[in-house]
Amino acid sequence: MTGRHDDPAPNPHATEAQVQAALSDNKLAQVLYHDWEAETYDDKWSISYDERCIAYARGRFDAVVPDAQLPYERALELGCGTGFFLLNLMQSGVAKAGSVTDLSPGMVKVATRNGQNLGLDVDGRVADAETIPYDDDTFDLVVGHAVLHHIPDVELALKECLRVLKPGGRFVFAGEPTTVGNFYARKLGQLTWKVTTEVTKLPFLSGWRRPQAELDESSRAAALEAVVDLHTFDPSELEAIASRAGAAEAHAATEEFAAALWGWPVRTFEAAVPEEKLTWRYRMAQYKAWLALSQLDEKVLRHVVPRQFFYNAMITGVKPAASGR
Repeated sequence: MTGRHDDPAPNPHATEAQVQAALSDNKLAQVLYHDWEAETYDDKWSISYDERCIAYARGRFDAVVPDAQLPYERALELGCGTGFFLLNLMQSGVAKAGSVTDLSPGMVKVATRNGQNLGLDVDGRVADAETIPYDDDTFDLVVGHAVLHHIPDVELALKECLRVLKPGGRFVFAGEPTTVGNFYARKLGQLTWKVTTEVTKLPFLSGWRRPQAELDESSRAAALEAVVDLHTFDPSELEAIASRAGAAEAHAATEEFAAALWGWPVRTFEAAVPEEKLTWRYRMAQYKAWLALSQLDEKVLRHVVPRQFFYNAMITGVKPAASGR
C-alpha cells in the first residue's frame, strides 16, 4: 500500500491579503480555499468513511451506472478533496486500487491519510485537472465529486480523463450544482447566515453565537468559495460537454430537490453556531430528515419536477473503442 503525496506543503489559513490576491487569480483561490478547508472539511460536510457515506457514494455511482461490471482494477479521483468519493466507492467494492489528485496539497495530504487509515491501496499527487500527470490508458475508472464546477475548462478536463482512461473505461462525476439549484441554494444560505448571525446577537442567545473572529474567518472562507465555484450546469449542457470531449454514452442525471431546500439552510445554520450546540441527537434528527426528503425526491418528485430543478447533477461517459466495461 502506498500513501505518497507531493509537495508543496499546504497553507492552512488564508490572510485577508491572500484572499484579496486570490480574487484575481483563480488557481491561487482554489489552493488557498481548499488548503484552508482540508483539515475540517469532513466535519463541515458530515463526511465519514462508514456505512452511511459508503451507501451514499455507491448510490450516486449506481444512479448513473446501474449495471457496471465490478470491481474496476484501478481508479482515479480527480479533485479528490479528502477522498470522500473514491475511498467510499473502494470500500463498497467498486475499485481495487486508487489514485487521488487535487490542486490543493492540503487535500491530497488528508485524502492519502484517510486512505492509509482505512487500509486502502491509494496513492496521491498534487495535480491540475486540466493536465493530469498520468500516462495514456492508465485507469479503468475516473471519478469525482463536486469538482467539475471548480475547473476553468471542463471540456479539457474531461478530455484529459478520457486520455488517461483505458479504452472502454468510464468516468463518473457527481455532486455538481445545477444552475437553478445553485440559485436557490445560495439564496437560502445567505438568508440563513444573515438571520442566524443577527438573532444570536440577542443577550439571551449569546451562548449560540460564535466568537466574532470565527465568524469573520467564515466570511473570508465564503468570499473565497464564491471565487472557486466557477460553473453551474444544465444537465443537457453537461451531456453536450461530455460528448464534445469525446465521450461515448454520455448521460446526466439529477437528484436532491426537497432535500436541498432543507439541507442548505441547515448546513449554513450549523456553520454559524458553536460546535457544542450541535448535539448527537440534533445531528441524527437532521440526517433522518434529509433521508426522508431524499426518498420523497426519488419516489415522487423526480417524476413530476423537471430534472434541471434538482440541485445535484451527475454525468458519466465511456472512452470509445475496444470492447470493455
